[in-house]
Amino acid sequence: MEKFSKLKELLASVEVDAEKFYSAGNNAAGTRVRKAMQDLKVLAQDIRTEVTEKKNTAK
Repeated sequence: MEKFSKLKELLASVEVDAEKFYSAGNNAAGTRVRKAMQDLKVLAQDIRTEVTEKKNTAK
């Protein structure tokens, strides 16, 4: 559950940069959004792996 909390925190933290990029056209904010999305992808994959392992060992 710790990784899921980190995922939510990361998503909330990138919201400001996403607003800057899409509304104001701030390219530096766009770079930060892209990095955060990559971090989210990695974290989401870790969570998927963890869930699968837990599901398979519960049988």
